[in-house]
Amino acid sequence: MSDLVTDATAAYRPPSGYFDEVFGPDGTPRSHAISLAAEIARLGPELLTAAGHRRDAIFVQQGITFDATGEDGPVKDRPFPLDLVPRILPAREWDHIERGLMQRIRALNRFIDDVYHEREIVRAGIVPWRLIVSRSHFARAAHGVRPPGGVYCHVAGCDLVRDADGSWKVLEDNVRTPSGISYVLENRVAMTRLVPQFFQHHRVRPVDHYPQLLLAGLRSVAPSAEDEATVVVWTPGPMNSAYFEHAFLARQMGVELVEASDLVVRDDVLYMRTTAGLRRVHAVYRRLDDDFVDPLEFRPDSLLGVPGLVRAYRAGTVAIANALGTGVADDKAVYHYVPEMIRFYLGEEPILDNVRTYLMADESQRETALARRHELVFKPTGESGGKGVFIGPSTSKEALDGLADVIRAQPERWIAQEVVNLSTVPTVMPDGSLAPRHVDLRPFAVFGEDIKIVPGGLTRVALIEHSMIVNSSRGGGSKDTWVLEDGQDTDRAEPEGMLTAPPTMPDLRYAGPWVGQQQQQQQ
Repeated sequence: MSDLVTDATAAYRPPSGYFDEVFGPDGTPRSHAISLAAEIARLGPELLTAAGHRRDAIFVQQGITFDATGEDGPVKDRPFPLDLVPRILPAREWDHIERGLMQRIRALNRFIDDVYHEREIVRAGIVPWRLIVSRSHFARAAHGVRPPGGVYCHVAGCDLVRDADGSWKVLEDNVRTPSGISYVLENRVAMTRLVPQFFQHHRVRPVDHYPQLLLAGLRSVAPSAEDEATVVVWTPGPMNSAYFEHAFLARQMGVELVEASDLVVRDDVLYMRTTAGLRRVHAVYRRLDDDFVDPLEFRPDSLLGVPGLVRAYRAGTVAIANALGTGVADDKAVYHYVPEMIRFYLGEEPILDNVRTYLMADESQRETALARRHELVFKPTGESGGKGVFIGPSTSKEALDGLADVIRAQPERWIAQEVVNLSTVPTVMPDGSLAPRHVDLRPFAVFGEDIKIVPGGLTRVALIEHSMIVNSSRGGGSKDTWVLEDGQDTDRAEPEGMLTAPPTMPDLRYAGPWVGQQQQQQQ
């Protein structure tokens, strides 16, 4: 094996100044990745390239695509790029991440409840009320409304990064409508069939029980029902860039995928139109923003919403996940205060640190940051998906000077952060060779009766050399994320009595042509 490992590392050079998660600075594989490096060497560039071609073909056939923005403008329905070298997290490392995320989600949930009720954190002088009410996703319609079970962040997908010293930090909080879990499940199925030999020396924790976790979480917060609570997935429609995920989750949970035209409110109760008449809906997993859910309460021009839905929500007859108003905790300026939220609500020290952040609304922080604008990252507070981000070291002086004027004119809409030297993982190039590419991690948590986090998450990878932009909408790709078992029963066992149904894909044979291509994607 040592000769194979040497072959695998011969042409690969971990970049200086960054933490490579597979190879150490001297090019030697880290202890948890020795077997993987050997299997990559056995496979070789030619077979890695061939496996990549088969992956792309089946992803297009199955509709596993994403809309992206390229140099020539928008690109629709491109295959979601799955790199064939997985990211590996040892059990002890994952335990640290998991505890930190649970702590953070509990604090964020408490904060959202506080914002729309007692405002204790405001009265304590920790988070300014002026900041909260000026956030684009602050929802006045949610004031005084406590959702079933007191849960707001039913689904969370916090973005984590690893700095040059190997430490984990939270880059952003996504507790509004986080996306990407469908790719986590599809990536695992594809990997087990494209490169099954990668798994033979590792005990990798499963991820395919997520749809059942989500369904159980939604039913746990649904208002009482005579029979089993009816759950639906609410999509804006096929034109949405994440429609594949909406349909995927509905299919995997065995529930209906609905649009606004399928729903109606009668006497403060939400119903779904069916061929047999109206059927009551108890819980809605919505995949559209607050602004569009009810034209009577939010945007009156919304054609995607259901009139009267907020009235039913206030009456407590339906659970909406994530809860209305949750987006206030997504805001990048609010993110700055999360460590203080943890101390205030939980009486604990944060397990996972923030990236150092400067509020442009604070004059002293603003001028300090702008004086270093060539060194920092500047982000608009209300955007997502990498939109409007300026990375100082890779932005021209003229553009940064113009940005400084924009920030001084509207400082409350911007933050600045220290540049994080994102860790790297070997990534397959078009010729089958390996090169380091920067990654982040989005684990997914479900909050029902308690918080459950799927082992691993969506590893996003910047496919362009030296790029730090990992967003799929900006041309990034993904990796299968492996959390290794440590031998404890809790690592191996899924919830008792839980039947898992892995995502539907054609019957694949490694190193051979795709079979089952005549199968049609399930609707």
